[in-house]
Amino acid sequence: MAKPVINRYVIASAAVLLALSGCGTSDEGSDGDSTTAPTARDKGPRCVGEAGAGGLHVLRGGGFRLPGGGGLQYAEAHADGKTRSATVREGARYEAGQKQQTVTPGQRITISGHDYAVGQICAYRVVLEPQDEKARAAVAAAPDSLEPEGGPADDGLCFSTNRSVLAAASKGFPPEGGTQSFLDNGGVWNSPTGLSITVHVGGDAQTGGISASCAGIKVAGYEDVRVGDTIELAGVLFKVSELSDDVVRMKRTSA
Repeated sequence: MAKPVINRYVIASAAVLLALSGCGTSDEGSDGDSTTAPTARDKGPRCVGEAGAGGLHVLRGGGFRLPGGGGLQYAEAHADGKTRSATVREGARYEAGQKQQTVTPGQRITISGHDYAVGQICAYRVVLEPQDEKARAAVAAAPDSLEPEGGPADDGLCFSTNRSVLAAASKGFPPEGGTQSFLDNGGVWNSPTGLSITVHVGGDAQTGGISASCAGIKVAGYEDVRVGDTIELAGVLFKVSELSDDVVRMKRTSA
């Protein structure tokens, strides 16, 4: 018998932000704490640097559409037990021939005419800090509506630091300490505000994959996750708490 599709509907006023949030608390320690435990098969540290409240969160395996028409993808993570760096690729979605570079916390990069500082690098995200007011204001602006239209029209919901968007996105998940469940290959977890998530569990039920899209962009692609790994979705932190033959469960660890 086919596995059921999970469709979770949030209140109509909810908004989705896949790529952003301020630093939240976690049962693993502070986001900015470089001494917290690393994710499975990653030498750590889990995070290096500081994530400011106005930072743009580019999630592992996904892309972020930036002001001015550009974008950035978090392609690869690197850690040696003491330091952490990330390979980033220009463009919100993958295309052949895109420029990529390895960055470290504190480094400055320019994309589509705007300057950004790499504020923090984690196993699960890279945080960019806009260095000019125009870019900072663009991502903080309130969207015209909290109702999604599909595609780039939803940029204001999916790629924003606006407080109302962040708050509404947070309400789409269980409260801190609660559990979010997804069926393996059970279809798409949908929100009426533009977020879609799919998961799969490996053949030995020891690893899984979590993929998320928003505004027509793959915004996260967590592959080979294991129990205990930290991931971020819609600006909210989770710890993978269970992988079985047919389900992925995640405990919310941030407020």
